[in-house]
Order: sequence, then C-alpha cells, then structure tokens
Amino acid sequence: MKEITIIIGFALLIFLVLFSIDLWSKYKLKQRIHDAWGEIPDYDRNDREESLITAWKITKQLQDWDSEIDDATWHDLDMLEIFQQINLTYSSIGAESLYQRLRSFKFAQNDLEELINFFENQPELREKIQYQFARLGKLDNNLIKNYLLQEHSYSSTGSFWFYLIMGMLPIAGLFWTAIAPSIGLLVLVGSLCFNTILSMIKKNSLERELASMRYLVNSVYTAKKLQKFSLPSQSQLAASVTALKSITRVGFAFKGQGVGEADVIVESIMMCFMIPFISYHFVQRKLRNHKKEALQLWEAMGDLESALAVLNFRLAIGPTCRPEFKDGGITAEECYHPLVGDPVPNPVMWQKNTLISGSNASGKSTYVKSIAINCILAQTIHTALAESFIMEPGHVLTSMAVEDNVIEGDSYFIAEIKSIKRLLNQVADQERCYCFIDEILRGTNTVERIAASASIVHWLYNYNSLAFIATHDIELTEILRNECRNLHFSEKITSEEGIAFDYLVKEGPTTTRNALRLLEIMDYPASITKQAQMELATFEKNRSWAIFPLPEG
Repeated sequence: MKEITIIIGFALLIFLVLFSIDLWSKYKLKQRIHDAWGEIPDYDRNDREESLITAWKITKQLQDWDSEIDDATWHDLDMLEIFQQINLTYSSIGAESLYQRLRSFKFAQNDLEELINFFENQPELREKIQYQFARLGKLDNNLIKNYLLQEHSYSSTGSFWFYLIMGMLPIAGLFWTAIAPSIGLLVLVGSLCFNTILSMIKKNSLERELASMRYLVNSVYTAKKLQKFSLPSQSQLAASVTALKSITRVGFAFKGQGVGEADVIVESIMMCFMIPFISYHFVQRKLRNHKKEALQLWEAMGDLESALAVLNFRLAIGPTCRPEFKDGGITAEECYHPLVGDPVPNPVMWQKNTLISGSNASGKSTYVKSIAINCILAQTIHTALAESFIMEPGHVLTSMAVEDNVIEGDSYFIAEIKSIKRLLNQVADQERCYCFIDEILRGTNTVERIAASASIVHWLYNYNSLAFIATHDIELTEILRNECRNLHFSEKITSEEGIAFDYLVKEGPTTTRNALRLLEIMDYPASITKQAQMELATFEKNRSWAIFPLPEG
C-alpha cells in the first residue's frame, strides 16, 4: 500500500512539474507577444525568402493582380529588409500572406483597412489572436498550397486500404487472443513489430510531407479557435471551418508539434496502428473535395496576421499616412526612406520626368529609392512613410543595383541595357509606370552615354509614364531642360570640417562638384590635383581636352 502511494505521489509530482512547465511556457510566449508590439521585429523570424517565393508563385495561379514587383526592383530597393521590418507575424500563413501583398497588388484596392481599424483599439483581443498564431508557429517550405492546388499523388505514401488493414491487425490480434491465444498473440506482436518498422521507414522518407500535413491540420485547429472571437472576418472563417471540421476529427494524429516527450510517446503508439498514414490519406481526400474552402481559410487567416503586422509597422516605424489615389503623378510631404537611421524627410512633386544630379553620397540615390519604396508601400499595404502621399496608381520598376552576369557572359553594360529595356517594354504597353534609374548607362563611355541617355528620356516623354533618373552627367540636365524637371543635392566642403551634406533636395541642376576637392582633403599628391584642375579648366573653356605633356626626363 505504501509503495502504491509513493508511485501515485511520484506520478502526480511529474504531472505537476510538466503542467507548471507548460504554464510557464505559455506565459513567456504571451509576454513576448506583449513586449514585441510597437517595435520593429527582430530579423530572425524563421522566414526564408526561398520558401516565401515558392508560396507566392503558387498563389499567382489562384489570383489575378494588376501589377507585381519583379525581382530586379525587389532587390534594387532592398525590399526583403523592408518586409522584415513589417513582418511581425507568428505563423507561416501570415508571413506568406504579407510577402505576397508586398509583391503583387491591385491598383487602389485596400482590403486590410477594416481589419487594421478593428484591431487598433483592441489590444487584448489583438494579443489573443497573435497568441493563437504563435502557438501554430512557422514551417518553411510547408507545401500547403501544393496540397490545395494539385491532385496530390498517393503513390509516394502507399495505399489507404493497405494502411487501414495493417492498422486494424493489432486490434484483431488482441481479440483473437480470447479465441486462439497463440495465433492471436502472434498476430498482435507480429503486426505491431511490422507496423513500427514500416512506420519508421516511411516516416524518414516522408518526413517533409508528414510535417506539412501536421502544419495544415494544426492550421485548421487554430482556425477553429479564431472563429470563436468576434472578428470582421468571422463569417468567412466559420464557413471554411464548417466545411473542414471533419479534418480535426481524424487529423488528431497530426495535432501538436511532435517535439515534447508526451508528443513523442503518443506518436510512437499511433505509429504502431498506422494512424498517421491513415489520417494523411483522409485529410488529402477531404482537401480534394474542399479546396475552395481551404484556400479561403488560408486567405482569411493570412489577412488577420497581415493586418496586425501592418498596424504594428505604422506604430513602430515613425510618421506614416494613408495614401490618396488621384490622377496626375505623385505629390508628397516629408517623404523618407525606412532603412535609413534618422532620415531627412523631403517633399516630392513629380508630374514630369525628372533628372536629379549631385555628387556622390549627397543623398540623391536615397531620395530616388525613398520615392520608389513609398510607391510600393502605398499600393500594397496602403501605408506611406510621409506626412501626405498622393499618387496615380501604376507599375513600379527600377534599374539601380545592376551587376555583370558571369554565367550568361554579360558585361556590366549589357546587363544594364537589358535592365533598362525591361522598363521600356512595360512603358510601351501604355500603362502607367514609375521608372527609377540610378546613374543611367554608367557602364559605357561619356559621349555615347550622354547621347543614349538623352534619347531614352526623350522617348519616355511620349508615354503615359514617369521617369526619375539620378545622374552625374551635367550635360543631360542641359540637353533635356525643356522636357525634364531638374533637382539636385549639394554639400559644403571645408579644409577644417571636410565634407558636409544637408540631404535636402533643391530645385535645378547641380552647380557644384566635389571630386577634385575631396582628392585634396584625402591628401592626394598635389601634382595630381593641380593637373586635374588645369585639365578641367581647359575643358570648360574650350570644350575639348588638352593633350598631356610627356613627363620630363
């Protein structure tokens, strides 16, 4: 009796310890969610872009968008880093939804604002929603949309009836022990051993698919919990959950993450009866009959997390506004770049093609990128980093961080003209485009660069698009003065303080140069800087270069 009491007491102690650990883990998760609100998320959020791109490309089979951000523009503007600034999501559903929103959009459509407004003044409900998504967690390369879009083959997992029969054999053997003990015991032990070995083999070969199925089933469990809250999307959630609720009845084999001690024990027992494989087939068949509802559920859950992430971004990043959409280019006040620490805001008045000049590091590239980024954010998450932002909807394309392509054998200049050509092709479709080019055609010689650049900008003048071009070529500002608006950035250089920038955009072409002065400040040999000044003076006077004299001796 005493021994039994000790065993029961020990079991209760273990239960209390596990229960306490579970409560503490839940408390820490809730505290982490609470502390993260209103802050830019940590970049390490377990979202690999490769996985996000795969999900986005699959989604493109389901929806039609007016525009998408191509790879070159995405990389030119460091949009992955901006995505990470916004990505306060706790599930792969939310991360994939947010990524898709930043890369594909319909003009002037804002379908998140109702949810954003709803959550803005409900912090307690917002934390409860985030907690449910955090319990679901993230799984890169989860293959969920593959299940929802394709007639998934069962050949890789085997026959449903085979697994059902093998799963029933241990139960049959248990009953046979009452009639024929030796035969029943043989069937029971033999089937359990066979099932265990087969399950281990199949589990290793199907690890990713089983993990994906677990994530999908847990997503449905999460949706069942979410539909209990009073949400604007409650009816959509409820309708989808109703159609898929039978998944949770048979999909219990995939409930949980399979990482805790209790999960491992339960999973091992279920493997003996082939339950995961039976459930796997059942869930697949259920999804095949309810693809539409499953996709709607995934979309509704993604919208919830995307709305929360956008709301947090608006609170954390600094001054923001909701953009207005009107014809006539872009007008903005106090527009800034989200990745620049302590940015200097600038106005935008862009109704005609614009050339922006200035010396290196003066701020012109950052200014051009800030406009391009805000054009994207305004049209995707309806958030502009400005005091006001008014634009006509349109495609956003850039040609900035061009690199030579060793694999394809493209020189820098070839890669550059290919990049610009894709902009021209889009513009030629007569749709509204916003084209951003940094240091146009810098990969070739000065004379041909100026001639080709002027011709490109002149060609753009005849289309319903706008170009914003950063250049060092002062000649362009003169050649195109009748077609383009000129802006510039400037700096001050002193021997005592060196170079100082105010990063404020100014009207007109640049009137200053700093390259030769910087050489002096950096203590280049005096003969180099003096010779350069003489050559420059000769060119500006005669519009031709002097021939260097032969060195003495």
